[in-house]
Amino acid sequence: MKSAGFFKRGYVYLVLAFLYMPILTLIVFSFNASKSRAVWGGFTLDWYRALFQNSEILNALYVTLAVALLAAVTATFIGTLGAIGMFSMKNGPKSLLLAAANLSMLTPDIVIGISLMILFLFANLPLGFGTMLLAHVSFNVPYVLFSVLPRLKQMNGSAYEAALDLGATHWQAIRKIVLPEIMPGILTGFILAFTLSLDDFVISFFTTSEVQNLSILVYSMARRGIHPTINALSTLMFVAIVALLLLVNRKSSILER
Repeated sequence: MKSAGFFKRGYVYLVLAFLYMPILTLIVFSFNASKSRAVWGGFTLDWYRALFQNSEILNALYVTLAVALLAAVTATFIGTLGAIGMFSMKNGPKSLLLAAANLSMLTPDIVIGISLMILFLFANLPLGFGTMLLAHVSFNVPYVLFSVLPRLKQMNGSAYEAALDLGATHWQAIRKIVLPEIMPGILTGFILAFTLSLDDFVISFFTTSEVQNLSILVYSMARRGIHPTINALSTLMFVAIVALLLLVNRKSSILER
């Protein structure tokens, strides 16, 4: 039994090392004085200083954060309302909508990107910040939907009906009864939508022209060699995402008490 537990723990540690060793390597080399990723030239913070002096990277970072935040907020609003509406539907229409949402999640990104590009061109919408934002909202909504629906299934429906019997309107019952119950799912959907928008490349590439986010910028830089400032930027983004996840998990734990 002890040997089985040892191998189980070893397997878990091996998987975690496989997942996080590349990120740890990136973080270490963000402090490397040498531009070469094969030679350690000593500890330095020069790449972090250069990062905040590079207007091209800062502009791409601004576009990335703006699109991710706006897309996450919009997708969370639409997905939450959609989940509440679908939860009250009959099984037939609900199953059809769930299948449609699943299909959009399983469709390859390149297909979604090309189809959205054709749609925007057909509608005479100039490709740029707005079209990229619409594209991010479209692929984020299903993830919010499937984050909120399980919380609705766990909710006690009698509390909502009791609120209506006591004179509350439908909106008051949703705002004071339903939303607090499903708030952990809403927060999960929001953070998932935000992180998916941060690192999206394929759909962003096909739905914008002059405006570029970080993924497009890194792709263009990779053809001539990635500058070490990208390592510094990736390290800061990783630390920020970890901090955000810890904050959301703590908030969700408080709401579940």
